[in-house]
Amino acid sequence: MSTAELAVTYAALILQDGDVEINADNLQTLVKKAGVTVEPVWFNIFAKALEGQDLKELLGGFSQPGAGAAPVGGAAAAAGGAADAPAAEEKKEEEEESDEDMGFGLFD
Repeated sequence: MSTAELAVTYAALILQDGDVEINADNLQTLVKKAGVTVEPVWFNIFAKALEGQDLKELLGGFSQPGAGAAPVGGAAAAAGGAADAPAAEEKKEEEEESDEDMGFGLFD
């Protein structure tokens, strides 16, 4: 990330924390006060990207335990895990056998 992008990102976070509207003018004012030189196009890009977004909500999900993606299979795997295990092993064995039936190996 470039210095310009970081400066505008931090400005957006400061505005959100202060409950101030995130728009191009407010972003530009904050970055200018910080003494960072940024091309004007970045302010419009960030303002449009963050329009209607709640940064607190977006960033808050990272710090909450259990906010990540649920494991595949979740409760269904826990409920029927013991019954499904032998079937999975049988499938693996069948796949291994099918590789051997080709009549050649990797190092032949």
